[in-house]
Amino acid sequence: MKIKFGTDGWRAIIAKEFTNYNVARITYGVAAWLKQNNVGHKVVIGFDCRFAGKQFMDVVSKVLLHEGIDAIIYNQPITTPAISLAAKELNCGLGVIITASHNPATYNGYKLKGAFGGPLLAKSIEEIEELIPDEISYDFEEFSNESAQEVDLKKLYLDNIHAAFDIEAIRNSGLNISYDAMYGSGQFIVRELFPDADLYRCEWNPTFYGINPEPILKNLGAYQKHVKETPSIDFGLVNDGDADRIGLFDGEGNYIDSHNIILLLLHYLHNYKGWSGKVATGFSSTVKITQFCKMHDLELEVVPIGFKHICGLMVNEDILLGGEESGGIAVKGHIPERDGIWNGLVLLQAMMETKKSLPELLNEVTKLVGEFSFQRIDLKLTEAKKHEVVRNCKVDKYTSFGDWKVERIENLDGWKYYFNEDEWLMIRPSGTEPVLRTYAEGKTKERAIAILESCHKEIL
Repeated sequence: MKIKFGTDGWRAIIAKEFTNYNVARITYGVAAWLKQNNVGHKVVIGFDCRFAGKQFMDVVSKVLLHEGIDAIIYNQPITTPAISLAAKELNCGLGVIITASHNPATYNGYKLKGAFGGPLLAKSIEEIEELIPDEISYDFEEFSNESAQEVDLKKLYLDNIHAAFDIEAIRNSGLNISYDAMYGSGQFIVRELFPDADLYRCEWNPTFYGINPEPILKNLGAYQKHVKETPSIDFGLVNDGDADRIGLFDGEGNYIDSHNIILLLLHYLHNYKGWSGKVATGFSSTVKITQFCKMHDLELEVVPIGFKHICGLMVNEDILLGGEESGGIAVKGHIPERDGIWNGLVLLQAMMETKKSLPELLNEVTKLVGEFSFQRIDLKLTEAKKHEVVRNCKVDKYTSFGDWKVERIENLDGWKYYFNEDEWLMIRPSGTEPVLRTYAEGKTKERAIAILESCHKEIL
C-alpha cells in the first residue's frame, strides 16, 4: 500500500493498516530523507495514550538506530507540542509523535515535526513519502534500541512553561481550574502544573471509553454537565488526545468555541499586552477575526485549511497568532505549533492580570466586533453526489440559497458564499471520505442554522 500523509500526519486503523511493518516503512523513508538533507541526524520520538504507542515508538527508534540516526525517546505518554518543542530545543533534525490526535480509539498515527518546532512543511513531507519503500528487506523486529537516549521530555516542556508563566501566581490567584483531558496525554502535564485542579477524564485509558477525544461541544456533554454542577469552577480547559487543540468552558458551563478563543487571545495579547504582529487564520474561520484586525491595524493572512500553512508563515514571519476553526492555535512567544495547554495558560494569565472572568473578557470582545454564531454540519453523501455539488460550485451555479442571496464568492479552499459582511456559507469536500463539510456564520445561532438548512435544501 502507498502511504500518504494527510493535513496532519498519517493515520490508520491499528492492526489493519497501522502496523509495526508500515511504521517501519515510514521510518526508513524518514531516515533516508535525513541522510539526504543537512538537517541533523537525530530524531526525538514520543507517543500519546493510544493503544500500543510505546511499541510503535520502539519500532521507530530501532529502525532509525539501524540506519545510523540517533534516537531520543521518552517512555511515558507525552503531548504533541512537547515533541515539537523538544525537536527544536534538542537540535534534532525531526520529531516523531505516535498519535492519531482526535480520531477514534481504533486509530493511531504518525506525525512529523520540523527542527523549527512545528509541523513539518508540505514539501518535506512529500519528499519523505517518495522515499518510503514498498518493502523492507531486513527484520527490524530483531533490532535493539538499547542505545536510544532517554530524555525527560515532560520536564523539558514544563521548564519552558515555568520560564514563560508565573505558575505559582496562577495557583494562588483564587481562580478555580477544571481540566478535561479526554483521556489524553495532556493529563500528565496539567496534573504537574495544577495538582489542586478539578481533574476530569484524567486517566490513561486507550479506549477513551468510546468517545472521540476531540474538544467540540458534541463530545463534551458530560463535562459541560460537570462544570455546571460544580459551582466553584472559574475556568474549564479541554484538550484533545495529544493536547494540541483547545476547548473552553466558563464557570457557568457555557462552551466557548475556537473562534471566540482566537478573538479572546487576540484581544488580550494586543489590547492588554500591547503585542503586535501578523495574524494568520484558516479559510473557515469567523469574519470577526478580519474585522478585529482591520479595527486594530493588524495585518491578516487567510490560508488554506491545515495548520501546516500557518506554521510555514510562523517560521519566516512575525506572527502574533495563527489559528483555525478546529481549535488549533499558536501564539507569539512559543513554538510555531498548536498547543492547547499553552493557550489555556495564556487565558488564565489574562484572567489573573485583568481580574476579569471569561464572560467579562468575552463581553469586551463582543463590544468590539459584535455577536455572531458559527455552525458546522458534515454531510455523508455518495461520492457521486459529492462530486456533483463540487462541480456546481466550480461553475458558480449557486447564486442564492433560499432567501440568502450571494453577494460574492471566495474559493481559496472550498467555496465561501458571502451574503453580507457578517454572514456566509462555506462548502468544502473531504479529500478522503464521501463527506461534504458545510459551515455557516450568522449574527445569531438561529440565522446560522437557517443558512445551513437553506444550503442543504439547495444542494441535496
